[in-house]
Amino acid sequence: MPGLFDLSLQLNGFPLKQARRELEKILAVSDSHYADFVEKRKRDIVEYHLEHNAFYRGIVGSDTFENWENLPVMRKPDFQRPLEERLSDGYQASSVFVNKTSGSSGNPMTFAKDKMCHAIIWANIQRRFGWYGIDFNKSWQARFYGRSLDIVASKKLQLKDYLSKRHRFDIFDLSDDALEKIVSKFRKTKFGYINGYTSNIVLLAKYLRKHNLVLKHICPTLKMCITTSEMLFDDDRKLLETQFGIPVANEYGASELEVIAFENPDGEWLVNAETIFVEILDENDKILPFGSEGRIVVTSLDNRAHPFIRYDVGDFGILDERSTSKKPLLKKLIGRTNDFAILPSGKKPAGMTFYSLTKKLFEDDGNVKEFVIRQVKTDTFEIDYTSAEKLTSDEESRISSVMSDYLEPGLRFIFNRKPQLERSASGKLKQFTSELKQDGCK
Repeated sequence: MPGLFDLSLQLNGFPLKQARRELEKILAVSDSHYADFVEKRKRDIVEYHLEHNAFYRGIVGSDTFENWENLPVMRKPDFQRPLEERLSDGYQASSVFVNKTSGSSGNPMTFAKDKMCHAIIWANIQRRFGWYGIDFNKSWQARFYGRSLDIVASKKLQLKDYLSKRHRFDIFDLSDDALEKIVSKFRKTKFGYINGYTSNIVLLAKYLRKHNLVLKHICPTLKMCITTSEMLFDDDRKLLETQFGIPVANEYGASELEVIAFENPDGEWLVNAETIFVEILDENDKILPFGSEGRIVVTSLDNRAHPFIRYDVGDFGILDERSTSKKPLLKKLIGRTNDFAILPSGKKPAGMTFYSLTKKLFEDDGNVKEFVIRQVKTDTFEIDYTSAEKLTSDEESRISSVMSDYLEPGLRFIFNRKPQLERSASGKLKQFTSELKQDGCK
């Protein structure tokens, strides 16, 4: 008898048993044959969509496949048209899995996956979580994700959470009173693992540190914490491991695709080579070798309902030099391609440069809980923050001075203390935003 999680997928028409068999076949391919195996899968999915998908034929401008590197790179603007116009022959919105991106990096995008594709994605996710002793049919999840404000959608989400053995916390209120209630829930519930947005989980860890608590002592059944959707810095990882008393793994993915990389128990950021193909491209869409920094471009090898072929996810990253076809490794995730500042000198540092530098300065005394940075003019940055005490003028001057020395002189920093920071509709915290027009910037 399948568990509740498996049963809910199967009752919704997702062929989980068949998907697991297919996944086992993929995993059984040897290292020496894997490169050829992937090349065949790449060709198969391209030829399928050229034959069965008028939308993709229009993107390619041809109905024949000759060379992988000559295939166009797909970007989000390509998908700004009704979903029905993008589905392959024989598929309708009613017969596929349909969802929408959060829109945190721009306009939200509706996408689709055929049911076999969605099933094999979940089979692979279950396999990865199993590395840490997590069984979706048995382990309760403490979930730190957003929720819908629509009443009907919210009720559906509650049912989905119940069937998936998840308790969803309200991440839009993370005051000390709310965090105290969250800790109380951990005292009363046999959670198996934590999963959710990095910034929210880090806030919980800071609350625990402030009260000299370790979550594993409060909830002994906890085995694992998986962070996702936002950057996980080394000092935050150490904080989580210390205050939770459990291992921490980092996940990187895109909702329109799936998990792109997942940290394994050896501490390697293992790229998903089972159901997607990941490449790193330069600004001219040329393939870069392992070890080079470039744009992360992903191909879904199983989605026949909707093409994601050489799809630019909007992030910069580096594949490790040790990567192989069967075991590619993500060496570094740098951030979104549109999250760059433009300084008066013309320099274009990554927004995460500002964030990581400011983070180190703020955490000297632990006063500041959260912060975001907005570039409002070429020489002016506003830093919105929440804290126990307002920053003094001396503290503001010191931070401004260090930032200017590191980046370039003449920059202006405005500090705004807020009761809470504004999150996206999905609950994510966007750490850096440029309000400047960046024409021509990728």
